[in-house]
Amino acid sequence: MSANGAAPAVEVRDVSRWYGDVVAVNGVSFALEPGVTSLLGPNGAGKSTLLHLMAGFLRPSAGEVRVLGEPAFGSPDVYRRIGLVPEREAVYPFLTGRDFVLLSARLHGLPDPGAAADRALREVEMTDAAERATGGYSKGMKQRVKIAAGLVHEPDVLLLDEPFNGADPRQRLQMTEMLRRMADEGRTVLFSSHILEEVERLGENVLVVVAGRLAASGDYRAIRQLMTDRPHSFTIRSSDDRALARALVVEESVTGVDLADGALRVRATELAAFTTLAPRAAQSAGATLFELRPDDESLESVFQYLVRR
Repeated sequence: MSANGAAPAVEVRDVSRWYGDVVAVNGVSFALEPGVTSLLGPNGAGKSTLLHLMAGFLRPSAGEVRVLGEPAFGSPDVYRRIGLVPEREAVYPFLTGRDFVLLSARLHGLPDPGAAADRALREVEMTDAAERATGGYSKGMKQRVKIAAGLVHEPDVLLLDEPFNGADPRQRLQMTEMLRRMADEGRTVLFSSHILEEVERLGENVLVVVAGRLAASGDYRAIRQLMTDRPHSFTIRSSDDRALARALVVEESVTGVDLADGALRVRATELAAFTTLAPRAAQSAGATLFELRPDDESLESVFQYLVRR
C-alpha cells in the first residue's frame, strides 16, 4: 500500500518470466506510484520483458503483476488505462502520422477519435508533419508519433521503451517536459533508457535491472551512498595541491591521493564526511580550494558498479 492507503499504480510481486530454458525476468518485485520512474539496465537485462508484463501483453510465469489494483494480463479494463510505447519502429510506412494515431484512437473506442488524435499530435509537436507518410519520417519523428499513439487515450499509466532513441536535443527537452507534466497531473510514467544523463535529469527514482533481477531501486544518489565497499572519488583543484595532498594523506578516511594533470585525485570512504574534511585540510595546509568535485556520483557510476558486483 502507498502512504495514503491506496494500492500502488503498478505492483510487481515476485515476478518471473521464462522462455523454455531462458529466464528473462527472475523474482522481481517493486511498486510504482504516480510520477516518473526510470528503468535502467544493459541490453538483454529484461527491461522490455518487464514493460510487456506490466502492459498485460505477457503472462508471468510466476508471481503477479497488478496495474491500478487489477491483474495486468487479460484485463481489458486495465488495457484502456495503460499506454505502451515499444522500442521497435512499430509504424506502418504507408500511413500518415495522423492516420497512425487515429487508428490507435479508434482501437480504443474513443468517442471523438479525430479530436483525440489531433490533441496527441500537438502534445508531441508533430502537427506540421501529421499528413506526411511515416515511411519518410526520421527515427526521432517515428518515436514521437509512436508516443502520440500511446497517449492518445490519455492513459493513467504510460510505459515507454527507449523513448529518447533518435531524438535530437530539442526533442529530448520537449519530451522531458511532457513526461514531467504528465507526472504533475498524477499519472504514472515508467521509461527505459540507455541515455544516462536523461535518466539522471528526468527520473530520480530508478529501477536497475541486471540479468533479469532487480539490482537496486530508489533514488540513485541514495543507492550510491549505500555503496560502502569501495571509496568515493573526488577531483580537487587548489592554490597548492602538493601541500593539500600532504594534509589529506594522513587522514584515516582518505584511502588514496594522486597528483596529476594539475589536479588532485582523492579516494575517501565517506562522501559527506570528506566534503567537510577537505576545506579543513586546505585551511591547515594554507591552500585555497578552487574546486571540489565528486567523480562518481553520476548515474553511470551507479550503473557500472551494480553491473560489476
